[in-house]
Amino acid sequence: MIRAQDIVESVADAFQFISYYHPKDFIDAVFTAYKKEQSPAAKDALAQILTNSKLCAMGKRPICQDTGIATIFVKMVRM
Repeated sequence: MIRAQDIVESVADAFQFISYYHPKDFIDAVFTAYKKEQSPAAKDALAQILTNSKLCAMGKRPICQDTGIATIFVKMVRM
């Protein structure tokens, strides 16, 4: 039997993970864009995204802190 607390902990862990880490394909795409970019201002912006992503992952801090609060609802049904 799966305990309700196990569900709560699993969802919380998953949510924290996605708030700290960008997906690898996103980082790869931003880095590729950075290497190809000609505009110094755009290149600086892409570099800042990469730097911020790394700092968030290292410090386990949310990637973006200015867009509100995410809420998760889990509906559990007993069978």
